[in-house]
Amino acid sequence: MNQDNRNLVLAIVCSALLVIGYQIFFELPKQQALEEQALQDQKDLILTAPENNTQSQKEVETSIIENEVINAPRISIDTPSIEGSISLAGARIDDIVLKNYTQTLDPQSSKIRLFQKLGEQKPYFAEFGWIGSDMEDLPNSSSIWSSNNSILEPGKPISMSYTSDSDLEFKRIFAIDENYLITITDRVINKSSDEVTLYPYGLVRRTGLPKVDGLFILHEGPIAVIDEQLREVDYDDLEDDGDEIISSEMQGGWIGITDKYWLAALIPDQKDQSEFAFRYSKKSSGQWQGDWRGSSKVISPGSEIESTSYLYAGAKTLALLDDVEESIGAYRFDLAIDFGWFYFLTKPFFYTLNWLSKYLGNFGLAIIGLTIIIKLLFFPLANGSYRSMAKMRALQPKLTELRERYKGDQQALNKAMMEMYKTEKVNPAAGCLPIFIQIPVFFALYKVLYVTIEMRHAPFYGWINDLSAKDPTSILNLFGILPYSVQNWPIPDFFQLGIWPIVMGITMFLQFRLNPTPPDPVQARIFAWMPVIFTFLLATFPAGLVIYWTINNLLSIGQQWFIMKQTNKSK
Repeated sequence: MNQDNRNLVLAIVCSALLVIGYQIFFELPKQQALEEQALQDQKDLILTAPENNTQSQKEVETSIIENEVINAPRISIDTPSIEGSISLAGARIDDIVLKNYTQTLDPQSSKIRLFQKLGEQKPYFAEFGWIGSDMEDLPNSSSIWSSNNSILEPGKPISMSYTSDSDLEFKRIFAIDENYLITITDRVINKSSDEVTLYPYGLVRRTGLPKVDGLFILHEGPIAVIDEQLREVDYDDLEDDGDEIISSEMQGGWIGITDKYWLAALIPDQKDQSEFAFRYSKKSSGQWQGDWRGSSKVISPGSEIESTSYLYAGAKTLALLDDVEESIGAYRFDLAIDFGWFYFLTKPFFYTLNWLSKYLGNFGLAIIGLTIIIKLLFFPLANGSYRSMAKMRALQPKLTELRERYKGDQQALNKAMMEMYKTEKVNPAAGCLPIFIQIPVFFALYKVLYVTIEMRHAPFYGWINDLSAKDPTSILNLFGILPYSVQNWPIPDFFQLGIWPIVMGITMFLQFRLNPTPPDPVQARIFAWMPVIFTFLLATFPAGLVIYWTINNLLSIGQQWFIMKQTNKSK
């Protein structure tokens, strides 16, 4: 074989190896991935697209925005807590207004709207139904249901029906309590001659990113409790990271979307094992979704199946959330309220405040009452600390003498001070104890004031008309004496010192004056500036929290003064 033929054969062999290698290492994995994706898409069909399986997403979007869907007949909702309607297109719950809550303190301002209809600026709704991979005519988002009812009221359920071309009859019953819990009972009757397998599902979908506080102390966005574990996903994280599907290994669980004070939560049958998902779509101005899919249900010819689920759509009132957990077994439904790391303190604090407010007639007085109770509980501990601080204050002349004697020799000074502390039986760090005790209490109370709806628009006396908002007065217009408003001035809120933050700063200054001067000059300067720093810092905090801190300071001043007086008499 000459050189040219050898090169030709070599070229053919190399080409063949290249083609085979490409098929093995590129095309085959690609095909496998496509097959796996197809299987996954089939598995997730309910979660990604509850619409008719034979329609493309584009066709579904088109059908949704058609006038006949947007303008479909509706069933009214009327309870003591909410008003709204259910669209017969898809049997979709997409219109809920909270009767008892307004946008602002003005009683004439508009009511809080939770759900928005399709065709409005930011649709927000809940849907329920069935999915089956081999079914082509299941009711979808554009299917028009029939109903003989006109209004849904407590104690008066409504029923809807839909019959498919494959002889499956779908019945749906909506029931509602006097608050925010809607019960959805779905029934399927198989009138065909074939066995059918279906999966129940529910979803809540929000279009458009809502306005959020954006603070690390509060979660707003997709939320769930799955396998008895709290799961919180930020809007931007879900947008960046993509869908998150969670196969539950336990019965029960719930999923939804939470705002600061409002909640839309889906609760499947707590005896069933479900699959949950958080999802994001770039459609419109962004769509965020939480959904669940129940286990498969087989319907023999001539038989029927039933699935019951729930929708909580309303205010995050703790008592109501606890009632839902107790009545239908929704595990840790109270975690819809972001009580934070100090949950063990926050929730008892809220119940105590709520109880006190019923007897005192005001949440502000309840805060003062809680402050006194906390002070009494920690009285023995704080008392010992204040006694140590009084002894330290009495030792100030000796400490000054030691600093003069060992000036320039820090090591010798520290040794001499430690020996004196040991002789006098004084703990120099004891004075910090009341502050350390106060920190978790402070954060727990901050949570209560910030996240619980019961504190929203709760008035005090005088100029404080909302304990959950900052003090509305400002030093820049002499607290309202000067005839102009500074609310819209382009300056940070912490410069607009209100009356209560200033009073708090004064009480903190007086309390620190009773404390012994720290031996370290740097530490002494820090302590001297702390009242000023805290005054500006708390200017932006809820007024209820500033009131708590002020009253606590006053009680501490009284306690320290009394102990110092007793200490001086005993000399």
